[in-house]
Amino acid sequence: MSTVEIAIDSRALYRKISWRLIPYIFFLYILAYLDRVNVGFAALDMKHDLHLSNTVYGTGAGIFFLGSAAFDLPSNLALTRFGPRIWIARIMISWGVIATGMAFVTGPHSFYLLRFLLGVGEAGFFPGMILYLTYWFPSQERARAIAKFMTATSLAGVVGGPLSSFLLKLEGRSGLHGWQWLFLSEGLPTVLMGISVLLFLKDKPDDAEWLSHDEKEWLDAELERDRNEGGAAARNHLADAFKLPLVWMLAGVFFVSQIGVYTVNLWMPLVLNSFVHPAVSTGAGASALAAGDASLIARYATFPYLAAALFTVLIGWSSDRSGDRRWHIAGCLVLSAVGFGWAGVAHSLLAALGAFTLAAMGWWSLMGPFWALPTRVLGGRAAAGGVAIITIVGGIGGFLGPWLTGRLRDLTHSFSAGLFVIGGLAILAAFLSLAMRERGSNAHSSLGQ
Repeated sequence: MSTVEIAIDSRALYRKISWRLIPYIFFLYILAYLDRVNVGFAALDMKHDLHLSNTVYGTGAGIFFLGSAAFDLPSNLALTRFGPRIWIARIMISWGVIATGMAFVTGPHSFYLLRFLLGVGEAGFFPGMILYLTYWFPSQERARAIAKFMTATSLAGVVGGPLSSFLLKLEGRSGLHGWQWLFLSEGLPTVLMGISVLLFLKDKPDDAEWLSHDEKEWLDAELERDRNEGGAAARNHLADAFKLPLVWMLAGVFFVSQIGVYTVNLWMPLVLNSFVHPAVSTGAGASALAAGDASLIARYATFPYLAAALFTVLIGWSSDRSGDRRWHIAGCLVLSAVGFGWAGVAHSLLAALGAFTLAAMGWWSLMGPFWALPTRVLGGRAAAGGVAIITIVGGIGGFLGPWLTGRLRDLTHSFSAGLFVIGGLAILAAFLSLAMRERGSNAHSSLGQ
């Protein structure tokens, strides 16, 4: 054992890194997620003012993910070339400008265009952040780190609900609708934070002035040991990501998870509103009464996200502590299926809120153990490519979920069909996650028991 190894308190070092990195990138991701899903809070008023049908709304909400999926891989490869600091700043400034432009949507075509461009602008942010965490945390610490980072997506709902409620009440101020104020107020801060990334984000441990020389040496050695043990050191070419079966199996699970996550994000306010005003028209001309309740529904929607944030941290801690990944992932997917099934048969606002709480807890909490898997067995450009492949496939799910929910809503005049279909897919994904150990990943030790 080297003197560096003897001198370093690993727990204290990881706590130091966590406190330095996680709160900052956590806040960045909250902004990203708000700009991605705030259309769900704006939908009640926006659909009414612009006369958008459920199918149009679902298509526009989901088309974001097609833009993101198309550019995730080249964007993540660019991050490895230009470095996280420059590339993450570029992403944030681009999407902030486009998110602000959402305030000027006038109809279906401009809605589709700006949502697609928003996806293009944001492409690479999430996979880039997952890759970035691998530069600082070895795999045995990664599920907790990713879980803490990923709580931003659920807490964005906690923050987004009350914030959106307040902004929607600005209806008529300076001649703007409340939903226009929402897009303006949540888009501009992203541009400013993008500029801050150039000043504050460090590309890698060697660039961190707040780490001592011994800490940097010890961490570099620990990360290298982890890459060798997990196989990442031997799989560092882009082609390795395409050849590894584990990547495609994870992509299938992530595909289903994103169907569920963005159905919650983009349709939950409308599902909850259907219990407040069950007689509201399901077509383009939603009633003004329902539109006026947007701020109330936004407040209701905070509860599932808060529960999801707490459960995400708990599952990440449990997964790292036990070393298991696949059973944690499968359990979370089953919980999500139960939540969606319950939501499909719910007959009251309270029941629907409880159902979406279970669903959100399941969908969000699987992310910690999930993302610890590909970053354990892939390194370099292979890790960048593998994470991007998974998010690209997931992006298709992110489009399909909102679109399918809207389409089935228009066809059946009920949300139940879409919720049942997605719940069934969650069960299938749970079986797929359990099968990962038996099929050729060459990385069985990283999958848990």
